[in-house]
Amino acid sequence: MFVDSHCHLSYPGLHERLDSIRAEMAANRVDAALCICTTLEEFDTVHALAAAHDNFWCSVGVHPDTEGLAEPDLQTLLALARRERVVAIGETGLDYYRLNGRSVADMEWQRERFRVHIRAARETGLPLVIHTRSASEDTLAVLAEEGAGQVRGVFHCFTETRAVARAALDLGFHISFSGILTFRNAEELREVAHEVPLERCLIETDSPYLAPAPHRGKTNTPAWVPLVAARLAELKGLPLETVAAATTRNFEQLFGVRVAADAHPSA
Repeated sequence: MFVDSHCHLSYPGLHERLDSIRAEMAANRVDAALCICTTLEEFDTVHALAAAHDNFWCSVGVHPDTEGLAEPDLQTLLALARRERVVAIGETGLDYYRLNGRSVADMEWQRERFRVHIRAARETGLPLVIHTRSASEDTLAVLAEEGAGQVRGVFHCFTETRAVARAALDLGFHISFSGILTFRNAEELREVAHEVPLERCLIETDSPYLAPAPHRGKTNTPAWVPLVAARLAELKGLPLETVAAATTRNFEQLFGVRVAADAHPSA
C-alpha cells in the first residue's frame, strides 16, 4: 500500500537489523523501498539489498556533502547504473549548509560533481534523486543548464519554498516529503505540500533520519512512512488510501518499476 521512496538501509543501526525492519514494514503495509547510495564505497552494500529482496530497488551516486572518498566519474556511474535493480542516479545535488569557512565560489567541485550525475542521468534515462540544502538557486540553475527537458527525477526530503517547488515542477520533477512534514514548526512546508499536485508527490522516510511525530528523536525506518502519507492526506483533504495509491503509482511511473499490491516484505 505504501512505498518509501528514499531510505538508507545500508547505514549502521539499520543494516544489521534488516529482518526486523522488513517485518515492521509488513506490519505497517509498506510494500517497497528505494535504497539510496551516497558513496561509491557503499554501493555494493546498497546494491546487495536490492538484489536480495524483490521489493527493494537502489540508486547509484555520491552525496554532495561527501568529501575525502572516491570521486564519481561518468563512466563509473554509467557502468554501475547498468546493474540489475538500479533505478536512479543519486543522491546528488548541492549542499552549501556546511561551508566550513569556504565561499560558495569554492564549492565548484560540488557543482561539477552534480553535472557528472546529470550527464549520467541523461545517458541512462534514469531519474535523478536530488538533494539540495542552502543551495536551491544553484541547484535549479545547474539542472536547467545541463538537463532541461532531458532529465527527470525527484527533489527528495523537500524543505524549500513555494517558488522552489514551482520551479522544480516546471522542470518536470517530482517532490518528495519526509517526516519533517509532521514536525510542529513545519507550517510553511505543509503549505507547500498542500499546493503540490498529488500526481507529482512522493513520500519517504530518509531513514535513519527525521523520524516523524510521534517518534521524533528515534531511529527512523521505512515502517513509519505511512505517518508521512497520513499528514499529506490530511493537508489535501483526501482519504489515506487515495494518497497511498497515488504516491505508489507516482513511484512506479518515475522509477519504471512495478510494486506488487500488498506484497508485504518478508525476511
